[in-house]
Amino acid sequence: MTPPPTAPRTLGRVAELRVYPIKSLGGVRLERATVGDLGFAGDRRWMLVADDGVFYTQRALPRMALVHATPTDGGVHVTAPGQEPLTVAPPPPGTTRRRVRVWADIVDAETYGGDVDAWFSEALGRPAHLVYMPDDVRRRVDPTYAGPDDRAAFADAFPVLIVSRESLADLNAHLVAHGASAVGMERFRPNVVVEGVDAPFAEDGWRDVSLGGVALRVAKPCARCVLTTVDPATGRASARGEPLRTLATYRRRGENVLFAQNALVVRGGDVAVGDVVTESGRRATVPDND
Repeated sequence: MTPPPTAPRTLGRVAELRVYPIKSLGGVRLERATVGDLGFAGDRRWMLVADDGVFYTQRALPRMALVHATPTDGGVHVTAPGQEPLTVAPPPPGTTRRRVRVWADIVDAETYGGDVDAWFSEALGRPAHLVYMPDDVRRRVDPTYAGPDDRAAFADAFPVLIVSRESLADLNAHLVAHGASAVGMERFRPNVVVEGVDAPFAEDGWRDVSLGGVALRVAKPCARCVLTTVDPATGRASARGEPLRTLATYRRRGENVLFAQNALVVRGGDVAVGDVVTESGRRATVPDND
């Protein structure tokens, strides 16, 4: 007789959902969201580039943290200190496109120009151009971890980033022990924050997880960089290099410092804060957190 299927193991609950409509700008928390093959609806579909088409990031321009983007019905509402708010919609069909670069990927993107670019140039203090990734553009995810149909918008590498509150609490305990200040989750720019997991960094061992109507495959740990040292409230980087400096004391693997997990979308759908997170598969090995 075939044994009955076992119930999926409960991992925790969704504590936060976050999106960042324009890459490297401040994002927003949501109570519910829709997830498609590009990740969360509207997440990093827009990006700011220099005259040569290369993307801007807080790594080089910390003041980008002070510019905030909030999704609207199909578009995005943007605010910056000392400027009138701006609302933009996706460009209409037939809009001029240009080649832009995000890390090693070069893709086509739709342009705005005019007053829109002037607004962002003032906000960043240098020439800046807003671009949008239309539905027909396919930016593939690293085939080492993904299949041929997996793709991402303008996120660094993967469509979804997931982490637990327990992992942040563990990091903050280390920071305080090192004489530094605790930090908020916004430093790490996740899409999904889970609470109630078994232990800090439990997500290191996750493989296939479901939340609401969404199924994700956890692909690889996220290597962190100096962007995490930028205080979102001030737009300034930490002189002490925190929290990256402390995180490196116990989360370094080779050349990388790890926090949170990159994930692929297996099944799109709707998800809400409070949804149960369940697991249907685990990785063969779990990184050592000590």
